Amino acid sequence: MNKVILMGRLTRDPEVRYSQGENALAIARYTLAVDRRFNRNNSDEQTADFINCVAFGRAGEFAEKYFRKGTKVAVTGRIQTGSYTNKDGVRVYTTEVVVEEQEFAESKNSSGSDGGYTGGGNRAPEPSGAGDGFMNIPDGIDEELPFN
Repeated sequence: MNKVILMGRLTRDPEVRYSQGENALAIARYTLAVDRRFNRNNSDEQTADFINCVAFGRAGEFAEKYFRKGTKVAVTGRIQTGSYTNKDGVRVYTTEVVVEEQEFAESKNSSGSDGGYTGGGNRAPEPSGAGDGFMNIPDGIDEELPFN
C-alpha cells in the first residue's frame, strides 16, 4: 500500500501550470515544511523535512486559489518516484507526493492569513466555527452521546 499523510506549512505560494489541449488540467506544485522532532541526548531538537507535493485537476485549482506561503495544510496522497536527465547529462531522481486530498489544518484566526478556512480539496471552503478549527459543542449535549 502506498499512502502518506502529512501536515505542514507551505514554504511558498503554489506554482500552477495548465496542460495544453481542449480540456486544460491544472497542475499545482508546492512544498510542505513538515516538523520532525527527535530526542538526542535528552534534548528535544526540532528540524523540518521539505516534501514536494503535486495536485492535479480541481485539487490543483483549489491550491491555486486558496493556498499561500505559510498556510498550514494536511495532505493525503501517494509517494511517486521518477527520474530524468538534466541539461548536463546527469540523471536526477525525484520523489514527490501526488495529492489525493488536501485541506486546511488551522483556522483563519490562528494562521493570520487569507487561507484559513476549513474544507476539502474539491469543496468550496467553509469558515471555521471556533479559533482552533473545531466546532464548539454546547454544554449538556455529551449526556446524549452513546460512548459516554
